[in-house]
Amino acid sequence: MGKNIREVGVEDLMKVGLKLEEAEEFDKILKQVISCSKGLDAREIWRELVARKVLKPWHPHGLHQLVYYSVYNDWDASIKGPPLYWFPSLDQSKLTNLGNALEIHGPKLLGRAYKDPITSFRLFQKFTVEHPEAYWEIALKEISVVFREAPKCILDRTDKSKHGGTWLPGSVLNIAECCLLPSNHRRKEDNTVAIVWREDRCDESAVNLMTYKELREQVMLVANALDTMFSKGDAIAIDMPMTVRAVIIYLAIILAGYVVVSIADSFAAREIATRLRVSKAKGIFTQDFILRGGRKFPLYSKVLGAAPLKAIVLPAIGNDVGIPLREQDLSWKDFLSSVDYHPRPNYYSPVYNPVDAVVNILFSSGTTGEPKAIPWTQLSSIRCTAEGWAHIDLKVGDVYCWPTNLGWVMGPVILFSSFLNGATLALYQGSPLERSFGKFVQDAGVTVLGTVPSLVKAWRNTNCLEGLDWTKIRSFASTGETSNVDDDLWLSSKAWYNAIIESCGGTELSSAYIQGSLLQPQAFGAFSTATMTAGLVILDECGVPYPDDQPCVGEVGLFPLYLGASDRLLNADHEEVYFRGMPMYKGMVHVD
Repeated sequence: MGKNIREVGVEDLMKVGLKLEEAEEFDKILKQVISCSKGLDAREIWRELVARKVLKPWHPHGLHQLVYYSVYNDWDASIKGPPLYWFPSLDQSKLTNLGNALEIHGPKLLGRAYKDPITSFRLFQKFTVEHPEAYWEIALKEISVVFREAPKCILDRTDKSKHGGTWLPGSVLNIAECCLLPSNHRRKEDNTVAIVWREDRCDESAVNLMTYKELREQVMLVANALDTMFSKGDAIAIDMPMTVRAVIIYLAIILAGYVVVSIADSFAAREIATRLRVSKAKGIFTQDFILRGGRKFPLYSKVLGAAPLKAIVLPAIGNDVGIPLREQDLSWKDFLSSVDYHPRPNYYSPVYNPVDAVVNILFSSGTTGEPKAIPWTQLSSIRCTAEGWAHIDLKVGDVYCWPTNLGWVMGPVILFSSFLNGATLALYQGSPLERSFGKFVQDAGVTVLGTVPSLVKAWRNTNCLEGLDWTKIRSFASTGETSNVDDDLWLSSKAWYNAIIESCGGTELSSAYIQGSLLQPQAFGAFSTATMTAGLVILDECGVPYPDDQPCVGEVGLFPLYLGASDRLLNADHEEVYFRGMPMYKGMVHVD
């Protein structure tokens, strides 16, 4: 057993790295907070310490550990649930996307039961499960989705053969065009910065900026070039790091009416070949090399060993490809030169398709066999964007960074979530494990940072962020692995203990089903709610649902009328049902 916070003294503070004068001053402030907190439980003491900013981002981590674990020394998590570290204020809650929407629509939707965004959050979440049409009518007005032909309704349930009904029936659009166009509602203008980025290890260089106008022109240039060598509806693969050019290519493929095939740049030739075969790709964009930590790693050579498809090869450095190409392949420069004589190379008329048209083929990891080929439709893009709006709270003016790849689900998620919410997408074109990435986060003014727990552990263990300022970050997000409480304590402390939104979902769902929320208190490494419109129950070993609000371990069963979920795979007979009924997931959920 460690010490209770009331027992911590100057000697303890010096043991964790404070000098005598610092320890005495800190002890004085700590005693003041504690004396004003008599009769309050540990949560309120911690809340007051954070509110007064007693713990600084530059304090040694040992001090943060000492204070946090001493405050919660006598806490019985089996009775009270996990210790809380972040608490929403009523004023702040009304400034969030979802909180503001609740203030506007809550009284009408919930009647007299509506109180405020924090008190009424759980009631509203349940309301969205029972009335998804009402929620989506609100959400669709909050994101930059413009229909060429408007939907006849939000959800058509008349055809009983269609599991989950038909979402936005009759609607037609191009989701890439929605990403690129200015939007008065989202205050997204031509001169708004769309992407901020930095090359590998260019720490002392200014960050690069691209406006929405510049992005749109580049995407349309590539779209015109695509039309010179592919047929509408063709599947075109991308196997390269998530660079600015990769984002341009991704949007251009969709804008021009083709389908993106997402392949992670870490895969070996055999894994690339499987994904090209399953997707029936007609071509592939790749790089000559991958740059990581100042070193070159081969990529084009892996593509050569995968398939005889036409490859368009981009240079990792400069303007010229650094290796010889096969006869049928093109360099990026030669590819773009195909539209040199086009009268308007930077203008393109988008190809409009029904909302349920496939725009991206993604894959599961394939660790247990052949990877599942999961088609994403335009609905999938809308779903993940709305989740970024409601749970991550992405806004105009945010700078959103999440080290990932277009070959994994988070690549398309952050792309659509950024552009359709009017945020700036931040890309570091190097390894996120090094200090250079941390300096980019600082210099780019990142306000929302996504992570995976192993990445956070690496930053903490190597101490590579020492001396950097991450205090512009207003929230974090985490997914992919089980979070470590002490690592999250370290991460959150870098930004004045702002919230880390935990997320668990799936590629086939195009979103999460359990997540955190800025309208609820948060505990390290825990989820606080099912996502908007997602209903779930937790089943015991006999398949019996546990009562609501009870922390438990079991199988999580989903029963959503889920906009954006993929209900089929493209493997084998190309029509295998995948998402139907109640898919089961193991996990632990704490609902505060």
